[in-house]
Parts: sequence; structure tokens; C-alpha cells
Amino acid sequence: MSIYVDYTMLNLNDLRFFVQAVDSGGFAAAGRRLGCPKSTVSKRVAELEATLGARLLHRTSRHFVLTDVGQDFYVHARAAVIEAEAAENLVHTRLAEPSGIVNVTASVPNVQFRLADELPRLARAYPKVQIRLHVTDRFVDLVQEGFDIAIRSHFAPLPDSDLVQRQIRTDPIVLIASPDYLARRGAPRSPEDLTAHDGLVANPFAKVWQLSAADGKIVAVAPIPRLFADESIALLKSAEAGLGIAPLPQTIVAPALQSGRLAAVLPTWQAGTVTTTILIPHRRGQLPAVRAVIDFLAGNAAQT
Repeated sequence: MSIYVDYTMLNLNDLRFFVQAVDSGGFAAAGRRLGCPKSTVSKRVAELEATLGARLLHRTSRHFVLTDVGQDFYVHARAAVIEAEAAENLVHTRLAEPSGIVNVTASVPNVQFRLADELPRLARAYPKVQIRLHVTDRFVDLVQEGFDIAIRSHFAPLPDSDLVQRQIRTDPIVLIASPDYLARRGAPRSPEDLTAHDGLVANPFAKVWQLSAADGKIVAVAPIPRLFADESIALLKSAEAGLGIAPLPQTIVAPALQSGRLAAVLPTWQAGTVTTTILIPHRRGQLPAVRAVIDFLAGNAAQT
């Protein structure tokens, strides 16, 4: 026995009210975001439940929670709303000025050494696009937490997922130290010389540096651990203060090298690479404002 469901009975606006109520955590908050009374949101969600013949929410006087079927329905309803937005925008905004809110999450180093300079230029290029930046080193679930874009730097390839990945740059990890340190301790002439030098290390469980040369030669060396810090600024400042030699991405150390606050150590060798990737939920990447931000950031990365 088959069950026929007339999907034309579903009102897309009701889906939008339902999704906004869930995303906002209540009818009142959803009403404020949608610019309508709380009662309107509640009524439209109730009409949606009546059309479906299923309860999507458990309501109390203080809050509501999704039912099991409501949780499953929300995932598809949210996708349908996003697809509708994309379809509408595709018709009349392909050549129009991008506009709207774009939610971006990025790690602290990416913001400090890249986005802090790029965002003002982005804002001037797209005055109708509003960027909402969330800065965290925490692994963020883009879909569940409602982000359009994540910018992540990683040493190993990212795992396969439903997210669209766009690599925007790969930086060599170079060795640097202050001129004062090198004057006191002498500049290493070969990777093996590093065993007699103080090392500024990101991970206490990874004290060995694997260096590679342009000809493919690889050498593993273990400097004397002087300081451990899993944050790039701390390593950078410690190197500038003359505490030792640190491996850091070229992008992070470039200004200090140019100013002379730091000097390159064994410049023909590198301690790996770090890749920066933009991650996008598939449907969100179709929205013009999101696409404009992605293209802007990728274009800037290609120029540096």
C-alpha cells in the first residue's frame, strides 16, 4: 500500500516561519526577526502541522522543543528555504550588486594575519553586504550553527564531508629567529646544527621538526625545547624576544622579516606547509553575497 502526499499543499512561507522559529529558539524571537507578531508565527507553524498531520514541536509556556519527526523535517525544510532563496536570487541578482548578511567563522590567526586587513576592503567593495564574523579556534559545525563560510588552516588534508572545499593558499612553514639570538648563538648552517639551538615548539608531543629541501631531501631534527605554545602570536613574539628558533607560516612572519625584527634561518629548508581552505555548505555557496565574499577572499589570497 502506497501513501500519496500532495507536496503542493505545503506553503513555502510556512516552512520559512517554522525554520525561523527553530533557528531563533522561539516564536517571539522569530517574530522580531521576521517583523511580525509572535501570534502570526505560532499560527503559521500550527497550520503547517495541520497540513502535515504531524506535531513538529512540543510547546510549553516558556519554550518549545522539536519532536523527533520535527527534527528530521527541520533539516529538509531549512534546505528548502535556502534553495528557494538561491532560486529567487539567481533570477535577478546574477549581475546585481550583492547584498545581505554573510556569516563567517575563522580562526584567531586567520583573522589577525589576514581578515583584519581584508575585511575593510571587502566592506568597501560590497557596501550592501554585511559580514558577521565569529572568531574561534573551535571546530565549528557550519550547518548546525548557521554559518555561510568557514576559513580554516590545516596541515593535513581535511576529511571528506558534504561541505564544498575551496583551497585558497598554501604557505611554507619557515624557520625564523631574532637577529639578536643568531648573533649570540650563531646561525645554523645545516639542519643538524639545530640540535644545539633552542626551539620554540607548538606541541610538546611533536618535538622533532621534519625539514625538507627543494631537491626532496628530508631531515628530522630535534632542537632543545625552550618554550611550548600552541598559539602563533605567542611563538612569534617569543622569537622576536630572542628566546629561540620557531617554525611558523611564511604569511605570519613576513612583516617581521621585512622590518628586520626577525631573520630567516636555513632559508633553503622548510618545516612543512599549511593550507588555508574556505568551507561552504553547498546550498549557501549559491547565494550571490556568499559567492562574492568567497571570490573576494580567494582572489586576495592568489595575489599574495
